[in-house]
Amino acid sequence: MRILVTGGSGFVGRAVVQQLVADGHDVRVGSRGGKGPTGAPGVPLDITDPASVERAVRHARPDAIVHLVGIIAQKGRQTFERVHVEGTRHVIAAAPAGTRLIHMSALGAREDSRSRYSSSKARAERLVRESGLPATIFEPSLIFGPGDDFFGRVLKNLVSQAPVVPVIGDGAFPFRPVSVHDVALAFSRALKRPDTAGRTFVLTGPREYRFDELLKLELAALGKRKRLVRVPLALMNLAVPAMRILPNPPITTDQYAMLVEGNTADPEPARGTFDLPMLRLEDELPVILGTARQDRTAGGQGVPGDRAVR
Repeated sequence: MRILVTGGSGFVGRAVVQQLVADGHDVRVGSRGGKGPTGAPGVPLDITDPASVERAVRHARPDAIVHLVGIIAQKGRQTFERVHVEGTRHVIAAAPAGTRLIHMSALGAREDSRSRYSSSKARAERLVRESGLPATIFEPSLIFGPGDDFFGRVLKNLVSQAPVVPVIGDGAFPFRPVSVHDVALAFSRALKRPDTAGRTFVLTGPREYRFDELLKLELAALGKRKRLVRVPLALMNLAVPAMRILPNPPITTDQYAMLVEGNTADPEPARGTFDLPMLRLEDELPVILGTARQDRTAGGQGVPGDRAVR
């Protein structure tokens, strides 16, 4: 199958592209620089420019489009509205009738969310559902793997930069992180399952954690021992907006809103439909943080069976 992947040069995109290539697909990667990961040719694509998207689709002539483009924080003209909502609108408009669409949204996407990220993802989902295209929507939780931003940077900095580790509120917010390998497999296997068109699947991992448990796992993987200190929500509600003046704030208001909402759901529908191995965060953290030798690629080829939950 000939596939155009938007956002194929990012963290999730590289894993998805590698999995698609391994599964025998003819992949084209749309990116602003016109370059794709090793093994997949690139085509220039600016998701915010409808003419650019149309040219990329015309050039790639895809049977399917895997739409992954997304941003975690807004910067300049790269806003949630332009990238998530309008970008999705441009992809739908450029796709010929009948084109298979696999769309990446986010767990917790809803239009009334306090997080602008989540609300924009929900509006993009609505466009996909109304498009008339045979589309499958995935809503991943926090995605972990080598090169991820949350576990590899945000939490690492949070537990490393001070003598104590700040915990937001009571630290009880629930999360069910999912491996980038499981995400890549789900996207690739959905292409072989036309019966999944018109359906939405959450992508979550095998275990649910409290936020303070994630901090303890991060400390353990880094070989650090520090005291966790709870920071009242009232104080965080004042501190996080004030961080916007920093050139690179440790947490944005949108990330904070998503953290206190939690991020969890039942993994079984996706696991059963796509036969996902469900890699465990505990096994992957040393690789993500660089404290253990990485013995497999980010795309998840050759995953040892003892790392999977069956």
